[in-house]
Amino acid sequence: MHVAYWVVAILLALFYGYAGGKKLLQDKETLRPMMGWVDTVPMPAVRTIGALEVLGALGLVLPPLTDVAVGLAVAAAVGLGLVQVGGTALHLSRGEARVIGLNVVLLALAGVAAWLATSLV
Repeated sequence: MHVAYWVVAILLALFYGYAGGKKLLQDKETLRPMMGWVDTVPMPAVRTIGALEVLGALGLVLPPLTDVAVGLAVAAAVGLGLVQVGGTALHLSRGEARVIGLNVVLLALAGVAAWLATSLV
């Protein structure tokens, strides 16, 4: 179970660290080609989503790695799942049902990470 957790957690942490970092550090014009939704969401909200993603990535890795407050890994996985629920809702509200595949996969992986993280506590 621990190996499975680390595989899922590292994959999610890499994805969210990259995606969240881009949202935190890049401007709207740079983000627009790969994230068309930034036109309809205020930049402070985009930055907040990026911060939540980076914090979630850190929360998946650091508590189990340091063996301090390991329960935060469960909270981080649940939080990242909620980010994907919001992303799915945003895409559906924009009529972009065909692009929610990644959201669904990331939501499922976050659920798996949350379940696996309970074995670490």
